[in-house]
Amino acid sequence: MRVVRFMWVAVAGILMVLSAPLLAATNATKTLKWAGCGISKNAFMNEMVAAYEKQTGIKVELVGGGATKGIRQVSSKEVDIGGTCRHTMVNQETLRTDQQERLVQLTPAENITLDQLRRLYKGQITNWKELGGRDAPVELYVRTGKISGVGRTLRELVFFNYEEEFVAKHVVEESATLERDMVSNPNGVGMTGVSSARKLKGIAKILKLEGKEPSYDNIKTGQYFLYRPLYVVTNLEDRNSEVRKFVSFISSEQGKTIMRNVGTVPYEDAVGLWLTYLEQQNKALNNRLQVHPEKQPRKTVRN
Repeated sequence: MRVVRFMWVAVAGILMVLSAPLLAATNATKTLKWAGCGISKNAFMNEMVAAYEKQTGIKVELVGGGATKGIRQVSSKEVDIGGTCRHTMVNQETLRTDQQERLVQLTPAENITLDQLRRLYKGQITNWKELGGRDAPVELYVRTGKISGVGRTLRELVFFNYEEEFVAKHVVEESATLERDMVSNPNGVGMTGVSSARKLKGIAKILKLEGKEPSYDNIKTGQYFLYRPLYVVTNLEDRNSEVRKFVSFISSEQGKTIMRNVGTVPYEDAVGLWLTYLEQQNKALNNRLQVHPEKQPRKTVRN
């Protein structure tokens, strides 16, 4: 039985960056535990829990581990709240909801197109000269599997295919590992959240996508093409009033102001973008079903 609840609270940009090498415990009844994707953590959750603790005295302990961990550990009640940048998965075998569920280098490359991005992840761009950089091999970093938040969103928005295979020299378990290893490699390239990349300023360079920067306004209006919803996950069987209070704080005007101040877009600020995202999600779902026609449900999602 699936007992997790999702609340869509924000939109965060996903981006390419170009880089160079390089809590005291409180009373148990007043401590909440959050686990989930590092992008959500860096996008707004660090600032959110600091403001909440200052206002209420309630501490929220943040643990990373990825979107899948956030969903699973809320479902199993190992943590109170989860953070994820994707919804629950659809199991291809059963078509039921399943519980589990940056560009770097020292060159003047400034921009990448969607076509170049596709070819990069398919192993068809192998030298930085093809992206306006110096003569050096491109070493791509990706997350393992196909269900990590960044990897799944990239497949969804760029390839419209959840099963797309990436060709990469470096495959890592977590976004934090990807960022750490990539910035130490002068030929490395990878993708992470805009908030994480901004914290690498000085050792990483953010590339424009189709000439657009991952700014707040460009993300909100959809002019920057790589974005994704960030969710707060709670357990439907949890009766902890402190969990409900913290979730309410996140969606309050004060919480939304915190998001805006760190460059994350609250849901209400980008309703039009949300509708665009649903259309792109449907395209990806339809493509997946066309790849596996024998596993289609009776009713398919329309574009």
